[in-house]
Amino acid sequence: MDRRILRELQRDGAIRNDALAEKVGLSPSPTLRRVRALEEAGYVRSYVALLNPDRLGLGVRVLVELRLTVQDRTTLDRFEKQVTAIPEVIECMTVLGDWDYVLTVVARDIEDYQRILLDRIAKLPGVANYKSTLVVREVKRSTELPV
Repeated sequence: MDRRILRELQRDGAIRNDALAEKVGLSPSPTLRRVRALEEAGYVRSYVALLNPDRLGLGVRVLVELRLTVQDRTTLDRFEKQVTAIPEVIECMTVLGDWDYVLTVVARDIEDYQRILLDRIAKLPGVANYKSTLVVREVKRSTELPV
């Protein structure tokens, strides 16, 4: 039952409790108790509205792979603190392999991306080099985890 509730919440985080209860086949009170228990147990991190980047004028998305000069704790901490302060960086992941981090960056256009890259990302602490890959078309994007 909890998995059914989680699936429905992933599809519509703003669903009313009575509608959720109907979809999962429970009455509203036990549904609400289960939702609260799932939230308290950390299964639900937050509820958000997923915005359309194109409608907001942020139609350019770029994946940026970057390598740091050194990987000591001080450099990593400084880099991570400063990269999270760049609003156009919507994802930052530490990765294994040839690169240290992969960022997802949104921008209005290519010129805007170049400004973000040169004025903000390239100046982050410890950045040695980077590679940009322009996303041409999104084939699949989902926030739903397989539960």
